[in-house]
Amino acid sequence: MAWSAYRDKHGSLNPMCRIELSGALIALQVNRANGGEADLYDFMPHAERPAITLEQAMKEWG
Repeated sequence: MAWSAYRDKHGSLNPMCRIELSGALIALQVNRANGGEADLYDFMPHAERPAITLEQAMKEWG
């Protein structure tokens, strides 16, 4: 079951998800090149944003 290990490591095999990710990566690079600070998930409307950890929340809230 090599495909199962690949999917677990790299995500869905759905071609539309791959296209969305490709477009988001390009948009993120353009954004960062122009001084933006967007996140990859800002350009992926169908992807779930990963949950924030307690340490990250404490760091952001000061």
